[in-house]
Amino acid sequence: MAEKNLTLVTEFLLIAFTDCPERALPLFLLFLLIYLVTLLGNLGMIILIHMDHGLHTPMYFLLSHLSFTDICYSSVTVPQMMAVLLELGAALSYTRCAAQFFLFTFFGSIDCYLLALMAYDRYVAVCQPLLYVTIMTQKARLSFVAGAYAAGLVSALVRTASAFTLSFCGTNEIDFIFCDLPPLLKLTCGDSYTQEVVIVVFAIFVIPACMMAILVSYLFIIVAIMRIPSAGGRTKTFSTCASHLTAVSLFFGTLIFMYLRGNSGRSSDEDRVVAVLYTTVIPMLNPLIYSLRNKEVKEALRKILNRVKLS
Repeated sequence: MAEKNLTLVTEFLLIAFTDCPERALPLFLLFLLIYLVTLLGNLGMIILIHMDHGLHTPMYFLLSHLSFTDICYSSVTVPQMMAVLLELGAALSYTRCAAQFFLFTFFGSIDCYLLALMAYDRYVAVCQPLLYVTIMTQKARLSFVAGAYAAGLVSALVRTASAFTLSFCGTNEIDFIFCDLPPLLKLTCGDSYTQEVVIVVFAIFVIPACMMAILVSYLFIIVAIMRIPSAGGRTKTFSTCASHLTAVSLFFGTLIFMYLRGNSGRSSDEDRVVAVLYTTVIPMLNPLIYSLRNKEVKEALRKILNRVKLS
């Protein structure tokens, strides 16, 4: 045992799904399909927002950046998942694993901040409609997005530095689909208390802080909606928030399950399923949520399609 503990890990071996090789090809094809739909859907949303002047508003400006980060976020992990399935395991160098963890944390943090900013945008639109244009100016939009990217960068740098100054020894096998924090912590040895505290503190500044901003924004929105005298007016106002609420529920629900629950009773199968949800399924669903439940997006898409038919 002492000899095993002195063997430092220099590379990691991803072994998820290797216990069921007969499922590898069907899962590979499924992930490939999901990834292609994710790329086409989010890229299509970005192009649609760029081409239609009716969508040149703060909400859709933030949505275009959400689509961009979803493309990057998914691209960091899904190709790696497919490689694991195709090769029945994949070896990653220490540096490559750290780079993947950094990029995953970077784009995932930006997603959280953008969803919080979109909630603030809805708050201003519903609760302070007369001041909306003066508050959500182009300069303010750019500042908000730049702040989200900067905060994501700081969070990713600190969390990656903290995670990869831990000592990894013994087995180098990760029963997971990419280099994520929960499976990495299972490989640590020695005193890791300080690094784990830093990781948890910065996690609190991302997930719970963004959730609190969203909850407070929607609390004010609900109060404002309840003051609208007509039922039709209340329904119409709330419908402008429905797509965002759906995206928030899906994304933060899976993150809470993965990162803010205790380690006791956790199973690798549960972690893998949840990881697939927030890394592959949700980035694919976001464009569908904002297009199928949004009249402005559907109208813009209809105009673009009509323009293509006439040309």
